[in-house]
Amino acid sequence: MTPRSLFRAAAVAELVTWTLLIAGMVLKYGLDAGDWGVRIGGSIHGFVFLAYLVVTTVVAVNQRWSVGALLLGWVSAVVPYATVPFEVAVARRGMLEGPWRRTADERSGLWDRLLFLVVRRPVVSAGIGLVAVALVFGGLLVVGPPVPKG
Repeated sequence: MTPRSLFRAAAVAELVTWTLLIAGMVLKYGLDAGDWGVRIGGSIHGFVFLAYLVVTTVVAVNQRWSVGALLLGWVSAVVPYATVPFEVAVARRGMLEGPWRRTADERSGLWDRLLFLVVRRPVVSAGIGLVAVALVFGGLLVVGPPVPKG
C-alpha cells in the first residue's frame, strides 16, 4: 500500500462515516426514530475520525508536508465531506507521490525515525495504531458525549 492509496482509503472512510452520522441525525431529529442511528453512526465515525488523524500524520511525515498542510488535513476531517476534496487537492499538487521512505537522509529527524519504524513493520504498527485509537476512543466514551447547555 502506497502513501497515496492509504490516504485515499482513509479519506473515503471518513466521508462514508460522515454519511452514517448524518443519516443517524436525520433519523433522530427529523423522523423522531430514537438515537440508535446517532449512537451507531457516531461511534463508527468517531473511531474512523481518530484513525484518519493518525493516517494523515503518518502520510504527512512521510511526504514531508508543511505543518500548515498537516493542520489543513486534520481540519478537513472536522468539516463534513471535506477529506476527499482535500485528498484530491494534495494529490494534484504531487504531495502524495512516491513510496514510503525507509532510510534517513540529511533532513531526517525524530519524526522520520519513528516513521521508519512504522514502515519497517507495517502489520505491527497498524496493530499498535488501532490499539492506540481504540484506547483514545474508549477514554472518550468514558468521558461521555458533550452535554448540551440548557
